[in-house]
Amino acid sequence: MESQIFELQYALNTFYLLICGALVMWMAAGFSLLESGLVRSKNTTEILTKNVALYAVACLMYMVSGYAIMYDGGWFLSGLEVFSIEQVLGDSASNGFAGDGVFSGAADFFFQVVFVATAMSIVSGAVAERMKLWSFLLFAIVMTGFIYPIEGSWTWGGKDVFGLFSLGDLGFSDFAGSGIVHLAGGAAALAGVLLLGPRAGKYSRLGHANAIPGANLPLATLGTLILWMGWFGFNGGSVLKLGDAASAHTVAMVFLNTNAAAAAGLVGALLTARMLFGKADLTMSLNGALAGLVAITAEPSTPTALQASLFGLLAGGVVVFSIISMDRLKIDDPVGAISVHGVIGLLGLLLVPLTNAEVRFGGQLAGAATILLWVFGSSWLVWLALKSSVGLRVSAEEEYEGLDIGECGMEAYPEFTSST
Repeated sequence: MESQIFELQYALNTFYLLICGALVMWMAAGFSLLESGLVRSKNTTEILTKNVALYAVACLMYMVSGYAIMYDGGWFLSGLEVFSIEQVLGDSASNGFAGDGVFSGAADFFFQVVFVATAMSIVSGAVAERMKLWSFLLFAIVMTGFIYPIEGSWTWGGKDVFGLFSLGDLGFSDFAGSGIVHLAGGAAALAGVLLLGPRAGKYSRLGHANAIPGANLPLATLGTLILWMGWFGFNGGSVLKLGDAASAHTVAMVFLNTNAAAAAGLVGALLTARMLFGKADLTMSLNGALAGLVAITAEPSTPTALQASLFGLLAGGVVVFSIISMDRLKIDDPVGAISVHGVIGLLGLLLVPLTNAEVRFGGQLAGAATILLWVFGSSWLVWLALKSSVGLRVSAEEEYEGLDIGECGMEAYPEFTSST
């Protein structure tokens, strides 16, 4: 009877992790639609190509090297451990089954790889409408195969930072990746944007920011709702198990708080935009929902629903001011990714000690600084090497005509528009 219970828990935990991983994979569709809705129609095909290609690159590079670097697995998954029931029953203490539940190592890899793709998707929108496609994909190889896994090895992997100190010993905690995934993606994006420069016509000679509206707000809205849905797998799956009553309750709280933070984030951004602009700004509202999701990702299990809502409300307001500040600094981010994922990712980390007494504020600052310095610094060097060799930016003529023609040789809406 006991072996049957263990076997059932093993199967349930593995199945739960796979389903949550599939939800996170579906976020790739959300990023694709959100970004294609917020860029101009002449750049739609190129941004879609970037999103589907970066997902494929992330999956391959994390298989080749990323998982091995992050968790001391085998290269090409040669050392990937898949727990059998015999292994589980034979030594439950060593593999954590008795205390933590256990699941297939293949399920763990699948759940981890979709997180890597999410981090890279953040970069895609920030550098949209003026970066060379192949330069972006070359960076994606390094980001997903080396930069992110090294940072992940210091956090979720439990390794010392360059052998000097342990973030875990300092009290750092990031439940589902506000810092590990989102701040990292925002830092990589910021390094690229600074070297790339703004889109032509974005800023006047006097420094004023000119609005460049997106081509398809219905797509952007649908993309946001898909991301909202996928986030239940992102945060809920990070519980890592469902095979006991305590874990099931934790999963339920994570789902509840994730949804509450997103809803409050949207309302916070909507109200902030109304106060600042006198209008209900849809794009700010969409980014507000995403900001609430990013903020709660660092710790969705310990807050009450009210606390999660307040965190989301704060994030929704902060992201509006951040997007405005980025424009004042002439940091051109067409979709607001640096603000949503970078700035709010940092905010999410700093909110954790308010509801989790085991986490120290100093540890959160140390973890955030480590992630930011490593990812920004290493990304800057990679972007700079690409700029000096193959170049980062398309020509002025290609940017004017649109990257769909220059980079992909086809238009997304050929029956309605023509760039030629």
